Amino acid sequence: MSMTAFTRNYTDHSSQTGFQFEFFCDKCGNGWRSEFVASKSGLVAGLLGVAGSFFGGNVATAAAAGNTAKDFLRGKAWDSAYAAAIDEGKAHFKQCTRCGKWVCPEVCWNDERELCGECAPDLAEEAAAAQAQAMRQQVFDKALKVDQTEGVDLSKKQTVSSGACPHCGARAQGKFCPECGKPLAAAKAECGKCGAKLAPKAKFCAECGTPA
Repeated sequence: MSMTAFTRNYTDHSSQTGFQFEFFCDKCGNGWRSEFVASKSGLVAGLLGVAGSFFGGNVATAAAAGNTAKDFLRGKAWDSAYAAAIDEGKAHFKQCTRCGKWVCPEVCWNDERELCGECAPDLAEEAAAAQAQAMRQQVFDKALKVDQTEGVDLSKKQTVSSGACPHCGARAQGKFCPECGKPLAAAKAECGKCGAKLAPKAKFCAECGTPA
């Protein structure tokens, strides 16, 4: 088959019962699917299989004969169906003369410039995108100038909550573990004010009197 000038992005949905193809825009991926075309070879394969079962013949042999017929006609039939789908599909896409890509006219084509959206971007879209990116960068820059770590004491060891019950290890959320029923909040090991070790059920620090 000669070289085909059409979108390089397509999916072959063909089977032994018929042919169908889906072509996609080279830029955004929007697609168009051709109509299903029944395969005569697939029909032959099915009829031979039925005949083998009806007349007491060897079904495996009949099926093999059907597959042989299907294989014999598959190449030419597929090529014809594919060529027809391409001819029809071209009406749903436009080819950019600058980059050669086939794109959808609804989203990726600049009618004023007669080029695709990559080669001739819409200036209003570009301006809006540039403004949005600038705003995003400005917000990031402002955030860098503000202390976002208030209350974080990096002189102490920091740990990440695992979401597991400190008593039985089961994954849990809320105030109590659904497995063992014990409170999920682990008892404090040290006083938050003076750093002294706390007793397992202590309500106040024995050194400075701070509530646990």
